[in-house]
Amino acid sequence: MAAPPYLIQKAGEWQRTLLHAVSGLLVFETLTGLSIYLLPFSVPNQVMVLLHTLLGLVFVVPFAWYQLRHWRIYRALRLSHVVLTGYFAMVAALVLIVTGLVLTWQAAFTARISRGWDLAHILATFALIGAVLPHVLTLAIRAVRTRATEAGGLITAAARTMGRRTALVTVALFALVAGISLSARPADFDNRFPDGYSYAFGPDRPFAPSLARTSTGGAFDSRSLSGSAGCGTAGCHEQIYDEWAVSAHRYSAMDPAFQKIQEVMGTQNGAESTRYCGGCHDPISLFSGAKNIFTEDLTNLTGFQEGVSCIACHGIRETDVKGNASYVMTQPGRYLWEFSDSGARRFAGDFLIRSFPRYHIETLQHKMFKSPEFCAACHKQFIDEEINQVGWVQLQNQFDNWRKSRWNEPGVPEKTIECRECHMPLVVSRDPSRGDDLDYNRTPADGQHRSHRFLGANQFMPILLDLPGAKEHTELTRKWLRGEIEIPEIADKWRTGPAVPIEVIVPEKVRPGDPITIRTVLTSNKVGHDYPTGPLDIIQSWVEVTVTDQRGTIVFQSGQRDTAHFITPGAFMFKAEPVDQYGNLIDRHNLWEMVGVRYRRALFPGFADQAEFTFTCPSSFAGGPILTDGSDPFQPTVAIKAPRQVSELRVTAKLMYRKVDQFLLNFLFGAESGLTAPVTVMSESEKVIRVLVGS
Repeated sequence: MAAPPYLIQKAGEWQRTLLHAVSGLLVFETLTGLSIYLLPFSVPNQVMVLLHTLLGLVFVVPFAWYQLRHWRIYRALRLSHVVLTGYFAMVAALVLIVTGLVLTWQAAFTARISRGWDLAHILATFALIGAVLPHVLTLAIRAVRTRATEAGGLITAAARTMGRRTALVTVALFALVAGISLSARPADFDNRFPDGYSYAFGPDRPFAPSLARTSTGGAFDSRSLSGSAGCGTAGCHEQIYDEWAVSAHRYSAMDPAFQKIQEVMGTQNGAESTRYCGGCHDPISLFSGAKNIFTEDLTNLTGFQEGVSCIACHGIRETDVKGNASYVMTQPGRYLWEFSDSGARRFAGDFLIRSFPRYHIETLQHKMFKSPEFCAACHKQFIDEEINQVGWVQLQNQFDNWRKSRWNEPGVPEKTIECRECHMPLVVSRDPSRGDDLDYNRTPADGQHRSHRFLGANQFMPILLDLPGAKEHTELTRKWLRGEIEIPEIADKWRTGPAVPIEVIVPEKVRPGDPITIRTVLTSNKVGHDYPTGPLDIIQSWVEVTVTDQRGTIVFQSGQRDTAHFITPGAFMFKAEPVDQYGNLIDRHNLWEMVGVRYRRALFPGFADQAEFTFTCPSSFAGGPILTDGSDPFQPTVAIKAPRQVSELRVTAKLMYRKVDQFLLNFLFGAESGLTAPVTVMSESEKVIRVLVGS
C-alpha cells in the first residue's frame, strides 16, 4: 500500500537541511546554556558564552523561518499532546529569543545584565527542554512502531538522517569551542619570586615581618592584583573607580611621606624590613617580591600607581583581628582578554564580564567585606621583637577602640554602627553593584552603593599629588572632620552636630586684676574610635584659644601657629610621644624603633576631656604687662600690653586638626619645600565675659 501524500511530505520535512541546521544549533544552544549555568568558571565556559551569544543571533532568522514553515504545514492537524508540546516549545523558544536579544544588548551596551531577564532566559531554557523532549520522543516512538510500513520506513530513514546531521552540526560547533579555547589563553601570570629573593624570616614566611599571606604561600604576579583602571573604563564601575581614585587606599603607596620613610627604614634595617609596611600600604609590591634586595625603588610601578587596588582588597579571603595585615590574599581568575588593549578583544572581555557576571560576583563580593573584622587586618598595628629588637608594643588600634565602645552592640545591628556605615556611606548609584541584600537594612533594588572614597582625615595628599577630583575630595574630607556630612542610614543612631564639639566655660563677670580660668570641654560626639586616631606620633589635634577685648586687642592666646607653621609651646594637644629603647623621642615616624610611649592623649568614643587656661584680667589700663604664672603645663607665659578701657572680653576656642606635624614634613622634604599640612577647624565656641570697671 502506497504511503499517503502527507506522510511523504512529513518525511521530506525531516530531510530538509534547514531542519538539520536549526536542530543542531538548538542542541548546541541548549547544551552551552546549561553548561554556562551549571559548570564552573573556565576558559571553555567563557568561549561558550561568546559562541552561545553569537550563534544565538545567527540562529534567530533560520529558526523563525523554520517555525513559520513548520506551523503552516501542521496547523491543520487535530489538537493532540504532540501538537500541544510543539506549540509550547514554540512559545518557549520565542521567550528564549526575546530574552537572549535583550541580554545581549545589555551585556554589550549597558553596565550590567538584568537579573529578571537572565532568570526568564534560564527558565525558558528548561521550559523548552521540557517541551521538545516529549515532542520529539513521541514522534520517534511512532516512527519505530510504523517502520515496517512504507510510510514508517520513509520517516524512520529521514529521522535517522536528521539525527546524524544534527549530531554532526552539534559536534562541529563544540569542536569550534575546543579550538578557540586552546588558542584563547587567559593572562599568563608569572607567579615567581625574583631571583635572589631574601627569605630573611624563613622560607615559610616570605612576606614577614608583615602577617600578610597568599593562598599559595608564594608570590603573585603584580598584574594579577592590579588593573583597577579597567574596572572604571569597561563601562561598569566608573562611579566607584572615580571615588577610589582619590582615596587614601589608592595613594597609600605613592604617598611621598610613605616612600621617604620606607627608604629610611630600608636603608637602616635592610629592604626586607619594609615588608612590614607593605601588607597594608603596598600589597602589590609586597606579593610580587619587589621589597627585596635593596634598590632605589622598593615599590613596583603597578603598586605605586594603585596602592590598595580593587583586587588587592576584594581578593582577600580570610582575615583575623591581630592586625599588621593579618589576611590571606587570593589570585582571582581573570576573564579572557581582560588585560587586552585591542579594541575588539577588550570589547569581548568586557562583554564576558557583563554577560557572565556570576564568577565576578562570587569571587569579588563577600559578606566578609562588610565586617569590622575585615578592616581590623590593617587598621590595627603593633611592633614586636622582630622589628624593634626589644618587645611587643601596641600602635594604632581603631578596631578595638570601636569594639569596646558604645557604638558596638553585638548581635543588634539596629543599635550598632560599623566601619562601612560611617566611612563608606550609601550614595545614589548608577553602578551595576547598586543594591545589596547582604546588609541587614538594604535591598537589591535600593539604587545605592557604598562610597569608595573611604572618607577619613587626610586632606593633604590628594592636593599634593594633584589627583583627579582632589579639590572635591578634600572639601568633603573637611566637612567629614567637622561632622557636617549627615548619613541618613545611621541618622537614628548618631548624633547631629560636630564630630568633636568644644564647649567654653568662663565666669560670667570679673573685675580687673582677677584671675580668669577658661575651661574647654571636648566631647567625642560621633567618632567610632579614638579621636584622633591613626599614627599619633605625626597627627596633631589641639585647642586654640584667643581672648580679645571689645576693640579686638588680644589679651590672651594659646595654641597659635608661628610663621614656620609650628604650634607654639604649651598648647593643649591630643597626640602621642613614642620613644625608643634609649628614651629618645620617635619624631621621624621611625616606629620600627619604638618600645613605648611617654605621653599619649586621645578621646575614647563617647568620652570627654577638658583643658584649662588661666590668665589675669588686666588690672591697669595704663599699659602694664599681663603675665601668667606658668603653673599650667599647657599654658605658656604670655606678656601682652593691656588696653586702657575694657568692658568685656570675648573668648574664642577652637579644636584644630592636621594630619602631619611640621617637624616631620621638614625632615622628609626640607623646610625650604614650604610644604605644610592643611589645618581643619573641627569645632569652635565663643563666650563673652563682662568686666566690671570701677566701683
